[in-house]
Amino acid sequence: MKKMIKFPSIEQFRNVVTTIDSRYNFTGLDENGEAVYDQSLPKPVITFNGTVKLHGTNAGVSYNAKDGLWAQSRENIITPEKDNAGFAFFAHTHENEFTKLHCHVAATELIDLQHNTITIYGEWCGKGIQKGIGISNLQDKSFFVFGVKITPHTETEDEQRKNPAYWVDSYYVKHTHHRIYNIEDFQTYSIDVDFNMPQLVQNQLSELTLQVETQCPVAKEFGFDGIGEGIVWTAEFNGVVHRFKVKGEKHSSSKVKTIASADVEKVDSITEFIEYSVTESRFNQAMENIFPNNEPIDIKKLGDVIRWVVTDIIKEETDTMASNGLEPKDVNKYISNSVRTKFFNLAY
Repeated sequence: MKKMIKFPSIEQFRNVVTTIDSRYNFTGLDENGEAVYDQSLPKPVITFNGTVKLHGTNAGVSYNAKDGLWAQSRENIITPEKDNAGFAFFAHTHENEFTKLHCHVAATELIDLQHNTITIYGEWCGKGIQKGIGISNLQDKSFFVFGVKITPHTETEDEQRKNPAYWVDSYYVKHTHHRIYNIEDFQTYSIDVDFNMPQLVQNQLSELTLQVETQCPVAKEFGFDGIGEGIVWTAEFNGVVHRFKVKGEKHSSSKVKTIASADVEKVDSITEFIEYSVTESRFNQAMENIFPNNEPIDIKKLGDVIRWVVTDIIKEETDTMASNGLEPKDVNKYISNSVRTKFFNLAY
């Protein structure tokens, strides 16, 4: 049976710092079963590779021997009849090409397609998907691959724990001359992060991000000027994949004081938290999700927009709220009011 296999959310730099701290400072459990951490323990230096973060819409193509090929958006399986920016139509009209790519991955990685699903993830970009960015000048919508995941067919949680899904290198998926590209074939970056002093790379991360925001390197390859969104950084260390994103100020979902912050932001009031978190970028993301494919704005879906923003803030800014002594119940009403104001300013 065809199954939705979601691409995971990409965290902030500060979230990866927290994860590494917890992983390498953990010394065991005390007599009450509580975790014990030793902050003096050494942490690793990890090399992260960066690729340009494109501002389009998340998409994926899954394949196995039993169910064949299917397309998906970030949240749903999609079809040419119920599409997202035309990606399902593209995937099905290029079914042979995608099937060859999946089979090439299977042959290289020795994947049994009878018992595993291969999902190729990427960003679907081009004219009509987003506005005001370099890559939106691309006349023919194109698919830029950034990840390949192998999902074993399991029935129970116990089976999933014993045989979990995993990632393989996406460089197997190369430019096919069918508007399918690999983001690693464009400008890439590399940086060493010393997690004993992660703040030392903040300036370098910010400088690289602002370079991309000033001129998108991928758009430039196609002959277009225009801003970019940012950089996605990825590393595999001791069998664990770590990812974080750094967006430029024009695309950041929050008004961070430091673009690549290694620590949570400090705010002085609920009002400042609302200004920090309910940005134009986050609001626009909500509108794009609730009204896809240039769907007319409908006031009846205002509640859906508010819920999307509230959910996204709680997901992305839980650490910020906790550090500032705030809970969702403290801010939800104010988030709703801010989103409602932005909605009516846009709609009317």
